[in-house]
Amino acid sequence: MISQFADWFVSNILHLSMETPLGSGVHFFVYDSVKILLLLLAITHFMSLLRYYLPIDKLRDYLASHKFYGLDYFFASIFGALTPFCSCSSLPLFIGFIRARIPLGVTFAFLITSPLINEIALTLFWALFGFKVTMVYLIGGLLVGMVGGFVLGKLHMEKYIADFLQNISPELEHGSHKDNKHLKFWKEVFPKVSREARGIFKKIALYVLIGVGIGAFLHGYVPEGFFENKLAMKSIFTVPLAVILAVPLYANASGVIPIIESLVGKGVPIGTALAFMMAVVGLSFPEAMILKKILKLPLLLTFFGIVTLGIIILGYIFNIVL
Repeated sequence: MISQFADWFVSNILHLSMETPLGSGVHFFVYDSVKILLLLLAITHFMSLLRYYLPIDKLRDYLASHKFYGLDYFFASIFGALTPFCSCSSLPLFIGFIRARIPLGVTFAFLITSPLINEIALTLFWALFGFKVTMVYLIGGLLVGMVGGFVLGKLHMEKYIADFLQNISPELEHGSHKDNKHLKFWKEVFPKVSREARGIFKKIALYVLIGVGIGAFLHGYVPEGFFENKLAMKSIFTVPLAVILAVPLYANASGVIPIIESLVGKGVPIGTALAFMMAVVGLSFPEAMILKKILKLPLLLTFFGIVTLGIIILGYIFNIVL
């Protein structure tokens, strides 16, 4: 439905052809902006409701006081792999996890893995590159999420989360079933929940539009064949170069797989091509623009640094084993 609206808006209202760079970029902007903003609004409402009715503080204390021997990071990464989101679309749920006070490392394990892996991308991978490449990519993506989340959790950087996400409304944090009858929901409960959710939405919406706008410009105007020419050269520095070149771009895993097929067909080593893909979907500059409102600079740089290093290491490993 959102895609149809974007088609109608670009073609019938703006009278642009989607075959042109401008039309393609505007379509990208309209589609992703509407999708992400609706997700943000829905998930912030849902998480506020969840925190009001469920004993989130007890759940948080349970997670903090029990040892899961890495399974919490594993399950967060698996959940990320099951959610069909691009990097920016994962952020509303990431914000919801932060508001629910889920441990930071576990939350980052989800954020890292969610854009890297989804069932559609894996199906396309299998069809184009075979079972071995698909399994190696799947395991590599999960490892980046688990290890990256674990490291970020051990650094204890919770103080670098934006203040407005840490200041929980007491009336929502300690709500209970006893005081909240069904008949009071629309008059008392929902207005409180909606007020908090809309407050978060207003603080982040502009950064979403800026981030998606940058992605839309790059989507429409990056010259075709630019990356094939840069990455086909044989050098030890090609994998880091692939990651650096990928950062300004913005796409989901399914959308970038045809580019990876083209790169491999042009002679780019498959490990280099996979590192490029992981960086496109997991390290996008538009995502950084939105995260800048959510995370303070030390945590933002640490997150990007750890994920970048992990993808580069995987790129070299992929080139050896594939």
